[in-house]
Formats: sequence, C-alpha cells, structure tokens
Amino acid sequence: MKRDPVSVDLGLQGGGAHGAFTWGVLDRLLEESWLTFDGVSGTSAGAMNAVVMADGLAAGGPPQARAALEQFWKRTSDAALLSPLRRGPLELLTGRWTLDYSPIFNALDMAARVFSPYDVNPLGANPLRGILADSVDFERLVRAPLKIFVTATNVRTGRGRVFRNADITPDVLLASACLPTLFQAVEIDGDPYWDGGYSGNPTMTPLIRECSSSDTILVQINPIERPGAPRSAREIHNRLNEVTFNAVLMKELRAAALLRKAADPGSGEGRLWANMRVHRIASDAMNDLGYSSKLLAEWPFFQKLRDEGRKAAEDFVAAHGKDLGRRSTLDLDQFLDGI
Repeated sequence: MKRDPVSVDLGLQGGGAHGAFTWGVLDRLLEESWLTFDGVSGTSAGAMNAVVMADGLAAGGPPQARAALEQFWKRTSDAALLSPLRRGPLELLTGRWTLDYSPIFNALDMAARVFSPYDVNPLGANPLRGILADSVDFERLVRAPLKIFVTATNVRTGRGRVFRNADITPDVLLASACLPTLFQAVEIDGDPYWDGGYSGNPTMTPLIRECSSSDTILVQINPIERPGAPRSAREIHNRLNEVTFNAVLMKELRAAALLRKAADPGSGEGRLWANMRVHRIASDAMNDLGYSSKLLAEWPFFQKLRDEGRKAAEDFVAAHGKDLGRRSTLDLDQFLDGI
C-alpha cells in the first residue's frame, strides 16, 4: 500500500503457543514501509513478541525485527523437541492441532490439581529463560525508541504491574507468562508475580497516556464470542480459559468507551481518550483451537499460526490500512452492551 506515514501503537495478547499468530501479524505489518510503531503493550507471549520485535528494530530496523521474531519462535520449538507434549498418531493422521487426547497432557492436567509446581519442579527451571537471554539484548532494550509495556500480576496484591523498557529483564517476561499451575511464581523486587493475563491482557492504558500515536492496533488471539454453550468438561475448561483471559481487556475497552463519551475533548487527558482510535486484528481460525494447543510447540504448528497471522494482517491492511490515522475500525460502543 502507498500512503503517507502513520505511527501506531500495538496491544498484544498472551496465549502460550498461540502467540505465534501474533508473530505472523507483526511479520506482515513490518513489511509496510509507511507504518511505524510508537509503543507496544504485551502480556505473556505477547510481551515476548513485543520485546523481541523492539530489540530487532533497535538493532537493524524492520528486516532485523522480522528475523529476530522467527529465530525466537524457532528456538522455542527446538527447545521442546524432546517434550512429551506432542501430538499422537491419531492427531497426526487427521491433521488436528490438539493435545486433548494425549495421555501425558491429561495426566499432567490432572496432576496440576493435586501437585503444585513447587512439588514437581523445586528448582523452578524454565527453558524460556535461556531462550530469552539468547534472543534479546536487554541493555539495548533500554535505549530502544519503541516504548514497551509488559504486564505481570502481583500475587500478594492481586494487582497488575506494568514494566517499562528500563525495567524489563528475562524474569519480568517469565513473570508475565507464569501460569501458576505450571510454574513457580517469579520474584521481582521481593514480590511474587504470576501471568499478566489475570490483570491486563494486554494493558491498554499506558498506550493512551504515554504514547504520541492516536491509533492502537489490538492483536487478539483469545476469541471473544463462541456460539452456544459448552457442554463437555473439555469445552467448559476451554471457554473458561478464554473468558478469564479476555475479562480484564473487555473491562478496559468498556471503560475507554465510557471515557470517550464523558471526557472533555478540548484539553488534558480527556483529549487523549476522545481522540483515541482503536483497531483489531483477529482470525476465526483461532476459534478452532482449544486450550491444550497453547502448550503445543511443534514447528509446523508455529508456522501454521504465523501464516494465519500474516493472512489476518494482510486482510486488515487491505480493508483498513487507509483508515489508520483517520478513524477507528473497532466500535468501542459494542462493549457498553449490558451496562
């Protein structure tokens, strides 16, 4: 697309392996020379995508950012080559991306209800720590022009904490992705932290208050709506996971809609909220994936999700690229229904 340059912010949801979809979205957006990025807010896998992209941009611009994202996801897949959490013969034969029928996944899922990570992993080992250290120059991140906001949940207070460029370390990213049934809480400044999705997935407010761009693109990987009511235990657990990790975001978008109606557009913070333009990139393909596939780290799965993300971003650019910098393409008033 040929058009005047426009600066945008990004809001990147978390969702384990499903974050490879966001990799694909970023990979496609980074191809657009007219598109620049001011700030990015991410949680869990979204935070890792954000940090890897920001470091790549600081090191060598969009081409380096695209290469860094691919290297990060390939390293993650390579680290899981010996993982028992892999598809079985039936799933391979049918081409289904799920662990629902994996005896090991189901055994671990049941064990997580009885044993804590402190019982089964007393040393708190996490293979992502080394991958992050190899993938990101955290000193360079401090000087990166892209503003980064990473959310983690303080276990003691139950409140979210947003970490910025100078605060971000491998531990901060591990905290943002720390599912409490799988990993020990990550201690930062003397406080334990869990997954940021419980308090902001992602946190949008810093993008409005601290960034100069008036356009925010939300990359959403957890479906908001599903038809009907889940009936099986697996369906109920999957939908509960989606609702939980969308709840805070939905409240924040609802609050944004209210603020836009009530704020004075003439000055101060009211002007920021009144002039906010929000867009969303998502895909119906994510509706076909369940909770168990968020733990699936096979490289062909990551590639499939990357391709879905690229397609979703391509469709967005074709349909709404010209709206960026001019008008919202996500109707925030829809989040006021039911109030």
